[in-house]
Amino acid sequence: MDESAQRAETTDLLALLASCRPFDSLTPEGRARAVTSADVQNFAAGDLVVDAFAEVPADIFVVVSGEVDLWLDPDRIGEPPGDSFGRGEALGFSAALTERAIGPRVVARSAAKIARFPADVVIPAFASRGGARFLAEHISHARRLASGPPTYTVMADLVRQAPLIVAADAPAIDIARDMTSRGLPCAAVDIGDGRYGLVTDEGLRRRILAEGLPVDSPAHAVMTYPATTTSLGTSSADALIEMLDHEAQFLLVTSEDGALTGVVGERDFMSSSTTAGVSIKEQIRKARTVDDLVVRALRVPTVLGDLLERGLAADRVIAVNSTIVDAIIRRAVTLVFEDHTDLTMEAFTWLSLGSNGRREAVLSSDVDAAVTFDDECVGEIPHYRQAFAVVGEVLTRCGISVDAHRAFPSHEGFSRTHSQWRAAARGWLARPRENQGTIMASILVDARPIFGDPSLPEPARVFADFNSHPAAVEMLLYESLARRAKLTTMRDKLAGRGDAFDVKARGLAPIINIARWVALGVGSAELQTIGRLRAASGSALLPGRDADRLIEAFEVLQLLRLEHQLRQAEAGQVPDDILDRDEISPIDRSVVERTVREVSAIQRRMDRVAHMLPADQLARPRPAMPPPPSELQGHGGERAGDPRRRSGDPMRAARAAKDLAKNRGIRKVVRRGRRLDP
Repeated sequence: MDESAQRAETTDLLALLASCRPFDSLTPEGRARAVTSADVQNFAAGDLVVDAFAEVPADIFVVVSGEVDLWLDPDRIGEPPGDSFGRGEALGFSAALTERAIGPRVVARSAAKIARFPADVVIPAFASRGGARFLAEHISHARRLASGPPTYTVMADLVRQAPLIVAADAPAIDIARDMTSRGLPCAAVDIGDGRYGLVTDEGLRRRILAEGLPVDSPAHAVMTYPATTTSLGTSSADALIEMLDHEAQFLLVTSEDGALTGVVGERDFMSSSTTAGVSIKEQIRKARTVDDLVVRALRVPTVLGDLLERGLAADRVIAVNSTIVDAIIRRAVTLVFEDHTDLTMEAFTWLSLGSNGRREAVLSSDVDAAVTFDDECVGEIPHYRQAFAVVGEVLTRCGISVDAHRAFPSHEGFSRTHSQWRAAARGWLARPRENQGTIMASILVDARPIFGDPSLPEPARVFADFNSHPAAVEMLLYESLARRAKLTTMRDKLAGRGDAFDVKARGLAPIINIARWVALGVGSAELQTIGRLRAASGSALLPGRDADRLIEAFEVLQLLRLEHQLRQAEAGQVPDDILDRDEISPIDRSVVERTVREVSAIQRRMDRVAHMLPADQLARPRPAMPPPPSELQGHGGERAGDPRRRSGDPMRAARAAKDLAKNRGIRKVVRRGRRLDP
């Protein structure tokens, strides 16, 4: 090729990369580097371009001219192609980036010119935000082509017949007769004003046969109220989680105008490609012995892997796992207390804490829990703690580790009466530096009742007044910023673990801590990390752009963590949070590095802003005009955010310098770390 033709080809390739996804995310220098390393080849119609089912390609291909045919399923290569691509389309990147022979097979449909780019040169394009969106769209498109259009994805697809609706005063015997004649397992009770109760076969047996109510008792006397409802447009995955959360057998499905259109039960979810396999929860609920419960609980990792493989998003899979863990805990408590007939389960409420309290439990998560008792039970609590210790042993047999730091109801600090919790929480807020107040506050604000009284637990009621305690606001902020996002530590390097990345401690925990603090600051009752970040988005400490980046980082790291642990479980290993960066794919490695850098940058910015504003203003909505850059960034030998540069007022500057010195002292205390020993 002569020099002028080569220049023309280079110019064309540069223009092509600048105009097609995801290469348009590259810097001009990055595109120039990619073009320099490219190998452009010509193919005749029918020529094989690449077969990524046969071997893992080291290159990523881009169509320069002509058309190519793709096969995305190795079992359908003898059939017509699944798709055809033309100029500007990228090929083979899934296999190259994951280093797995997952296809596609590409054959030239017409005379075509294809450019081959070394994968390591163009990886930055796929690691960018635009690249992440491109990959997500590609995966969705590929799944549709490989398996056809998705079915049973919303509740409207699962509703099979009209519901039986009865009046609140309808006799139970008539309801049972109608249910039998229509072959229905339940009936909806119309209470009025769009509210419904639910009569089920199980409920009729319990209320009439076991409790002895007359057979002509009105519907409102034998129903479960209120019934759990959802709408026709709700995704089957979200509806399933709602049903599991409420321990409901059935969901009432309503239209947009509130009219009841159907009833869906657990069996109906078996038809959905994204929720099949959830019968494990029903099996757990019906376990008759501890041994039976253990056998069924140990099947959970397989169910989660199946859900992820079927296309359910990672955050939904994790939420399903949390509801299954809830079911295991409830059943374990029930089975243990069947052997303690002198104790009643009505005396206490079980609170899930930590990751399970936030509905973010994965296979490596400890069970953090607490119990709150009625005040009149204070003298009996030691006997209950012995039973709770047995519950912990059962959970351990089920493959669920009990918190090693003693955050469990068998210990004194995590089983108290309502009054004791209220007094303790107020003390933590008023004196956060004493009695491990900051740590206990961080633990208890994640509390979610899963057994007993479903209302807001006592500690959460106290923490609703969080913003009126500046010392607690300040301490919890610096506790949140003390654990920095980083790829590795000097200790890891000295120990020869420089390639090991603790995805929980070094990536997820900083995001979780930030989300917890900002949610308290804006008075949000949200528990899930993503919900907390959304609730606080736009505050002085968490601009909307930073909230979006933290949400994206959290989702990416949770997916990598879940996939890593499912692989370990399949191999018979104990799931952990340690990713070996040498063993994950180049694209995953690049995503981890970029994500950690972004979280660390946001933490540094939060630390600077924290020096600029009083603690009680950090969670307020952002002002209309941002502060001048000089207030947020230091230069020369001055520290960023140094209060001496905030104002020409000497008295104000002196007070600010004093506050900053105090804050630095707090950080030193926080960063020393504390042993949790309530």
